[in-house]
Amino acid sequence: MLSLALALVGFAVCFPVAVLVLGSFMDNAELASVLKGVVVPGTGLADVPLLPRYPTLSSYVAVLVDTPVYHVLTQNSAIIVAGVLAGQLVFATPAAWALARYDFRGKRALFFLYVLLMMLPFQVVMLPNYLAFNAMNLNNTLLAVVVPGAFSAFPVFIMQHFFAGIPASLVDSARLDGASEGRIFLEIGVPLGAPGIFAALVLGFFEYWNLVEQPLAFLKDQALWPLSLFQPSVSAENVGVVFAAAVVAAVPAVIVFLLGKDYLEQGIASTTRKDR
Repeated sequence: MLSLALALVGFAVCFPVAVLVLGSFMDNAELASVLKGVVVPGTGLADVPLLPRYPTLSSYVAVLVDTPVYHVLTQNSAIIVAGVLAGQLVFATPAAWALARYDFRGKRALFFLYVLLMMLPFQVVMLPNYLAFNAMNLNNTLLAVVVPGAFSAFPVFIMQHFFAGIPASLVDSARLDGASEGRIFLEIGVPLGAPGIFAALVLGFFEYWNLVEQPLAFLKDQALWPLSLFQPSVSAENVGVVFAAAVVAAVPAVIVFLLGKDYLEQGIASTTRKDR
């Protein structure tokens, strides 16, 4: 019974993806005949597209060759993701190390603040961020999206659990040998906490590769929008472009997931353990 339930759930999850991928190899005419009312209202219910009758790459050519705006938005997404992940690596990593390895007054309150900020939805902080960026003339620039992500509290939460798991005896031995705090962090903390760092960066990639609300709130110029906002109108003339564009946009996320799935599993496991 459990196997059947899992199989049904797996089918429900994979079916839309399979339809999307198979549909991207159909031309506009075949897709329009399959989707029917989805494309042209009043023409009936959509059929299930199993296999393309005449497979073609025309939709991919239309996206990658004939749609220059797609490349502009892809570049914007790459800049946003690279800036956010670089910021998290620079700022979140030492912050997580300090919370995990040092005792100081207000540590618990500070960590609680990080958790609280992590739990707040974007709608709560949207207006304060907008007003602050407006005062700094950062609205309608990619920095308005990059800066909040670079100082996100979530990677600190993930990395802190990994750093806390490093044996205290190893750190104490390094101090007795005369190693500076910076050297301990770089030569012991970063290598041993690398799984947590990579897990946080992989999760950060997924979040900021698929941004929707932040760019809509802070970026008025559509030329600055990321790839996640590429939504051409669905019509019988360009429905293939919609399918192919979605598949191409998903490729980087799939590659990152395949490369970082082991780190994601370790990150999920670390957050379920009791704090040391």
